Order: sequence, then C-alpha cells, then structure tokens
Amino acid sequence: MISFKKAKESDIELIRTLAEKSWNSAYAEILTREQIDYMLGQMYSVEELTSHLNSPDYPYFLIINDEIPAGFLGFEFNYEKDTTKLHRIYLIPEMKGKGLGKTAIQFLKEEVAKSGNNRIILNVNKQNNAKNIYESQGFRVSEEKVVDIGNGFVMDDYMMEFLL
Repeated sequence: MISFKKAKESDIELIRTLAEKSWNSAYAEILTREQIDYMLGQMYSVEELTSHLNSPDYPYFLIINDEIPAGFLGFEFNYEKDTTKLHRIYLIPEMKGKGLGKTAIQFLKEEVAKSGNNRIILNVNKQNNAKNIYESQGFRVSEEKVVDIGNGFVMDDYMMEFLL
C-alpha cells in the first residue's frame, strides 16, 4: 500500500539518504559525478532541508510503499501567484516501475487543489526520462531554460506546467 507521511526535521537524514540513492541512479548517465555531488550538497544540506521543513509553504512528504520509505516529494505553495512548484520528487531505484511516481503526482495535485493554487510547475533535465511520466500525467513543456547553478555547472531543463 502506498502512503504519504509529512516529513519532519527528524526525517532529514532519511531524506538525504533517499536523495543520494535516487540521484546516483537517476543522474549517473546525465551529469558528472562532480555535478551530482555539488547539487546534492547544495540542495540537501541539513541547513537547506531544515529551512524548507520549517516553512508552512514548503512541505516534504515521504513516499511509503508497504511501510518501506521509497522516496519523497517536496513542493512550494505560492511560488508564483496561484502556482505551486514541484522542486523534488524522487524514488529509490528498487521502487521504480510500481506506480509510485504517478500516485505521488496525483497526491501532489490534490494537495495543490486544497491550497487554492491552480497551477503546478517543475523543471526536468532535458535528458531525464521522467519528462515522459510528467507528460503522461498531463504536464506540458512551457519553455526551455539553462540555469547557472554555480561552480561551473548548469541545469539544462525543460520547464513544465500543469493547470488544475
């Protein structure tokens, strides 16, 4: 059974572990080891996660499959007017292909609807096959964007959106 548990500060180390496992699988063929390590360090530091978890507009949820932590999602309400941004949705490799990603996106849509926002946006690496999953769930590419993230690295992404 798939369930979602709102993450707390006590879940930070679990989130960091899940992020490392999922990133090392998802991005190994797309990004250099140096860029993966840099981005994990920036995005999943204890300080960064603590800041997010202490914000009412930036919830994280653990994705649980049969009582086993399978991944997580983190999103930000009111990122723009009436818009929620999906910043993070990751599954560890052994949990992929079980419908958890699609269930998590449906959960996200329900949470966004409750918030009063009517649009969801996200970035996805142009080489990441997750783009196909987002499209199957009604997201569409709205633009392409290259973002300098520092240390000589860039994110080369599609910006996608879903209107509720």
